[in-house]
Amino acid sequence: MLQILAKALYEYLILCLGLGLLALMCIAWTPIAALLYLTFPVDWSRRIGRWTIAKAFRFYVWLLRLLGVVRVNLSALDALENEPPLIIAPNHPGLLDAVLILSRLSNVGCIVRADRLGNLLLGPGARLAGYIPNNHPHGMIKRAVADLHSGAHLLLFPEGTRTTRWPVNSFKSSPALIAKKAGVSLQTVFIETDSPFLGKQWPLFRRPSFPVIMRIRLGRRFPPPTDAREFTAELEDYFTTELGLSPLL
Repeated sequence: MLQILAKALYEYLILCLGLGLLALMCIAWTPIAALLYLTFPVDWSRRIGRWTIAKAFRFYVWLLRLLGVVRVNLSALDALENEPPLIIAPNHPGLLDAVLILSRLSNVGCIVRADRLGNLLLGPGARLAGYIPNNHPHGMIKRAVADLHSGAHLLLFPEGTRTTRWPVNSFKSSPALIAKKAGVSLQTVFIETDSPFLGKQWPLFRRPSFPVIMRIRLGRRFPPPTDAREFTAELEDYFTTELGLSPLL
């Protein structure tokens, strides 16, 4: 009994430590990001913001591994670092998904919820990195296309939010529309896990059984579509089939 209680206490402590460290990193970066955003030209501030996020998240993922929170191999993502502009399209099982992907790639734009840009903790860093709010679809697509044409990658979750329906939610049309207008390919990424940890229905401070096992692998790369509606349906079918066969889900 004591051994079980000690294990539970340890796991709860490392959960709090992991979440607390991420909050502290954001707090430390916020005033610096705000100053850089007001001082540097847009192109420079965007590069600095994205590079810093990549390095900070890489350290954070390393720490999560060290603490035994997660067990994951991210080396598959390294093949994308020097690729031409791409839409990087993963499924979205949990809150750590963007952190894992951004930790390996140094020039990635993101489409984020508009309220994140107004968040005191997350907003300055997101603005510095040139992340794109999702509240105005036409403007969102226009800015995403411009970002891709500048040579960046774009991280975009086709589900639009974390998964609530196994194995994926219904897909949004925005990845297809952006890929079509920008004339870029879409690289699928599969995030597989043995735990619903930090999923849509998971309370933030609920303790899972550690380590959480995760796997990230690259899937098929789709060329720019000609029909956005057909492409969206094809993409959703592809994810449903691939993830339905996953041994971790």
